[in-house]
Amino acid sequence: MLTRSSHLTYRARGLRREQTDAERLLWRHLRSRHLNGFKFRRQHPLGRFIVDFCCSERCLVVELDGGQHAGQTQTDARRTAYLNQMGYRVIRYWDHEVLTHPDAVLQDILCALEESHPHPSPLPPRERV
Repeated sequence: MLTRSSHLTYRARGLRREQTDAERLLWRHLRSRHLNGFKFRRQHPLGRFIVDFCCSERCLVVELDGGQHAGQTQTDARRTAYLNQMGYRVIRYWDHEVLTHPDAVLQDILCALEESHPHPSPLPPRERV
């Protein structure tokens, strides 16, 4: 029997394999510290949810919303409130925004990263050999 944690990890792996076009495009710009050296994780379990993209260093979550989210604003608001209680700031973009104006979305994410405060107890940087 899967625990909640292992279930979320299993589900996150599946979501990584089944990315939307918008997620794929944004991940190309966020992965490997491409955005000013900030580390992002994609489809990352956080509490009881799996978030699209997360920069733990700056406690920032980036969520991409497709058309299905138009009818679930209350659900998204509860999810955002939960993540806020965990200390994360959540910013959302429509898939269409990412696909048609990726540079503007990336600039907005960068501004949010610079406004966000570092995690209260960051791990020390790893020494590179």
